[in-house]
Amino acid sequence: MGVRAGGRTNPPTWQPAELVADRWENQATRTLILDVPGWPGHQPGQHVDVRLTADDGYQAVRSYSLAAPADGDRVELTVQRVPDGEVSPYLADGLPVGARIEVLGPIGGYFVWRPDETGSTLLVAGGVGVVPLMAMARAWRGAPAEPLRMIYSLRSPDLLCYGDELAALPSAGAGVLLAYTREAPASEARRPARLTSAEIAGHGFAAEEAPRCYVCGPTGFVEAAASALIDLGHAPARIRTERFGPTGG
Repeated sequence: MGVRAGGRTNPPTWQPAELVADRWENQATRTLILDVPGWPGHQPGQHVDVRLTADDGYQAVRSYSLAAPADGDRVELTVQRVPDGEVSPYLADGLPVGARIEVLGPIGGYFVWRPDETGSTLLVAGGVGVVPLMAMARAWRGAPAEPLRMIYSLRSPDLLCYGDELAALPSAGAGVLLAYTREAPASEARRPARLTSAEIAGHGFAAEEAPRCYVCGPTGFVEAAASALIDLGHAPARIRTERFGPTGG
C-alpha cells in the first residue's frame, strides 16, 4: 500500500520515473537514483515494480528493493546485472541519465523496519539481499536509537556493495561483519568460508535481548540463516525473511 502523510493509504499506481543520477557499487551493480513526482513515501524494506516498454509495445516488469529511506520524490534502486537477463542488463548498462521508466509502489508491509519500534536490530544479508537491509541501516543511521548490527555474506570483494558506507557504520555505533565465502581481501583476518551459526551468534545479539532480525538473500541462504537464528533461541516471530531468486533478470 502507498503510505501518505497522516497515515492515509492508497493503492499504488504506475508512475513515471526519470533517472537523474547513478553510481556503480561494483562492476556488475548500479544504483539508480530516480525522480518520481508525487512519490508517496516508503518504509525501509519495501520494494517497487519496474516496468519497461519497448517501441513495439512489449512490456517487461521486474521487482527491485528500495535501497534508501524515503527522501521526497527521490527513489534509489540498486540493480545487479543478471547474465542473459531481460531487464537487469538494460538497467545496469543501457539506461541513460534522463531516461524515463515506470515504477509501481511502494509494495510490501511485512519486511519493513520502523525506527519507532524498540529493541536491537540484526540485519543478515546474502549477496544482493543487502539492498533492502542497507535502506534499514541508512534509516537507522539517520536517527540511531537502539543498537544495530549487520552481517553481510558475499562471494568476493568485487561483488561488495556500499563499501564506504559499511566501513563507516562502526563509527556510528553499528557492528558490521563481512563474511566472504569464495575469496577475501588479503588484509581480511577471516578466511573465505560460508557464514556459520557461531558467527551469527558472535556478531549478532543474544536471543535474550529479543532483537528484530531481518534476513534477505537467496532462498538457501535465508533458510540456513533463519534456521541458525531459531537454533540459537531467537523467537520465530522476531525473524523476518525475504527471499529472491531468478526471475529472468
